[in-house]
Amino acid sequence: MVKLGNSKLLAIAPNPESFAAITEPLAQEKLEIFYASNSATGLEVFMHNRPRTVLLDMSESDTHALEMLERLISIDPAVNVVLISDHYSTESAVEAIQRGACDYLTRPLDFSSFRHRIASFLAEAELRQKTLSLDQELLHVYQFEGIVSRSPLMLDVFAKMRRVAPHFRTVLISGATGTGKELIARALFHLSPVSSRQFIVSNCAALVESLMESELFGYVKGAFTGAVGDRAGLFETADGGAIFLDEIGELTLSAQVKLLRVLQDHQVRRVGSSASRQVDVRVIAATNRDLRAMVREGRFREDLYYRLAVVEINLPSLSNRREDLPLLERHFIEKFAFEYDKPIAGLTRRAQGRMATYPWPGNIRELENVIGNACMMTEGRFIDIHDLPERIRDQSGDQSYRDEGLLSLEELQQRHVLRVLERVGGNKARAAEILGVGRATIYQLLSRMKIAKRSETA
Repeated sequence: MVKLGNSKLLAIAPNPESFAAITEPLAQEKLEIFYASNSATGLEVFMHNRPRTVLLDMSESDTHALEMLERLISIDPAVNVVLISDHYSTESAVEAIQRGACDYLTRPLDFSSFRHRIASFLAEAELRQKTLSLDQELLHVYQFEGIVSRSPLMLDVFAKMRRVAPHFRTVLISGATGTGKELIARALFHLSPVSSRQFIVSNCAALVESLMESELFGYVKGAFTGAVGDRAGLFETADGGAIFLDEIGELTLSAQVKLLRVLQDHQVRRVGSSASRQVDVRVIAATNRDLRAMVREGRFREDLYYRLAVVEINLPSLSNRREDLPLLERHFIEKFAFEYDKPIAGLTRRAQGRMATYPWPGNIRELENVIGNACMMTEGRFIDIHDLPERIRDQSGDQSYRDEGLLSLEELQQRHVLRVLERVGGNKARAAEILGVGRATIYQLLSRMKIAKRSETA
């Protein structure tokens, strides 16, 4: 038998008979049960006692019950609301789930199944509270130079950085936009022997070709119109330290030749000067382009590529390190909760589910922006679906979401579980965490699906 423990539950039913019918299976447990006969009283009881689970009887009106469902979730997005109806309707069930209900049951209730469902919701609510605390602890464990990850792909990157940092002269960091290339560059610098010196950042994409040479290498007075005095370039400024050349793939071929000369000779010549100056600079370059393909196409110098890529660090996209999503979400929630001075505890199960199925084309930078915006928008302790941007709330453009209004609730549930499992690489523990259910529930559902499939083919 599953013990429910010392937890709170609110049942909103139109009469004592209905209340007794839906709470009878729970009467023998250590469960504090509150009763309300209407929505107004129910809201008062809910606000005063904050139960983890609410049983909402739909015998009066489906529309009225759905409005009450939305009111409860708007007050506390983390609450589990179970709707109980006299008549099953696919449309009502789908609408209820879409509005945030965690289950939709019909009479007559299977007492044993009903009790286990309620027990699982209460246990999951307690687990979520423990998970919030655990995530905070894990943030400190899985931080490397301010970079949060427990992904095997990123742990390999960290290991490579530790080996490279004491010795590198040039490093090439590649990865899609938003994967954190500058963070990696700064971490390499902080781990290097020159961490107490200058770290200069230059975005090559922002350099106008006519000014690129003077920006990087400096100029002398009178070198061109407006040069009213001598000025050191970025390489001279970084002497003894490191320079980060972001978006290196945007340099023109003529600019690539000048950069190659500096990397080979370790000397810079200011524009308008005949004298060269020796510099000792560690160079970290980054790109979101495929430089090898650019070399084959003649758009990037092969000799410069090999000069830069003595050590190459490739950063995975967020879609390839989805196990990091919970930690990154927690990291950014803490950051923006502090910045906006809000007591935000985390994401609701529903919001986590949407975040987990979104493809994140903008990678970690997009995730940070989404969490920052949601922290700004939310008025409660938990970020819910309505706090997220529309592109994440509405993923109907995905083929897998189409025509789901024509599916039964069980088929809809199965399809969503399979989708989440696919996105997390079959990791059932992670899928259970995202879906807000126990791991056993995942196994039971998959087992039922296999049995049904065998029956269809028999």
